[in-house]
Amino acid sequence: MSSTELPSVPPANVLPKAAAVRVAEGERLRSVRLPGITLTVRSRRPSRAGLPPALYVHGLGGSSQNWSALMPLLDDVVDNEAVDLPGFGDSPPPDDGNYSITGHARAVIRLLDSTGRGPVHLVGNSLGGAVVTRVAAARPDLVRTLTLVSPALPEIRVQRSAVPTGLLALPGVASLFTRLSRDWTAEQRVRGVMALCYGDPAQVSEEGFRHAVEEMERRQRLPYFWDAMARSARGIVNAYTVGGQHGLWRQAERVLAPTLLIYGGRDKLVGYRMAQRAARAFRDSRLLTLPDAGHVAMMEYPQTVATAFRELLADTAGLAPDGDARRAAADLHTDDNTGG
Repeated sequence: MSSTELPSVPPANVLPKAAAVRVAEGERLRSVRLPGITLTVRSRRPSRAGLPPALYVHGLGGSSQNWSALMPLLDDVVDNEAVDLPGFGDSPPPDDGNYSITGHARAVIRLLDSTGRGPVHLVGNSLGGAVVTRVAAARPDLVRTLTLVSPALPEIRVQRSAVPTGLLALPGVASLFTRLSRDWTAEQRVRGVMALCYGDPAQVSEEGFRHAVEEMERRQRLPYFWDAMARSARGIVNAYTVGGQHGLWRQAERVLAPTLLIYGGRDKLVGYRMAQRAARAFRDSRLLTLPDAGHVAMMEYPQTVATAFRELLADTAGLAPDGDARRAAADLHTDDNTGG
């Protein structure tokens, strides 16, 4: 494993990049090269040495930038890092093309094992919520606490507004959508994403919207953008159909870490009604519901999320992962999607 500091413009020896990746004030990027994957990690310098580590995992179509509003609010309690999952943000695709929940979970585990930062306070949103649930179930030794923001856990009755995202999983749909939408501007695409993900898109500042458009323009130039989206969407759909011990709800029941659940009342992608089921599934859970939030509460209400996270840390201070943690490594060798 090697860890290399990146300038604001990513190195060109991994894959050709369209433009510079935005790095907010106080942030830095580094590239972590591991067997079969290269991950970009966004971090902030903690306010003092010795703080416990935290790792943030974004959702479908997102990146480590999704945590840039939250991380500065927690600099004094955790050592913040956020990862770009393979094929997203500034991380190139995985060598094996595996974008399943299991594949993404393996990437997170490899990162934590290679850097030796575990156990961490593990945080995930949407797709990232499903990924970190699998990580926490399979490797409880790596997780101090778990925080899930609108996690993509299986629903029997999926919301109609979430159906188009799920359709990306069907073979050929991403290519068809690319052709049909080739004349759409980056601004139009961003407005559509924000309408889907935010409880109130009007909350987004002009500067925030401009940065989102720049990022959309950059990503659309990446040759693997739609493939990563389609295969990861397929990974979510496939994970929804897996039953038995490998099912996500069954794995949620096995999570040992204290868990904070955050759900938005205006979420168009994850049903608000799933909050109570999640609270029952995770054995040591606390629930925060935000009636006006959408799918990305950490971007819409970062101060509220930060306060809840601080309370989780205060309530669990001194707790350590079970020293006899049961490692369900077999879970990570059972693909719910081979990435095809």
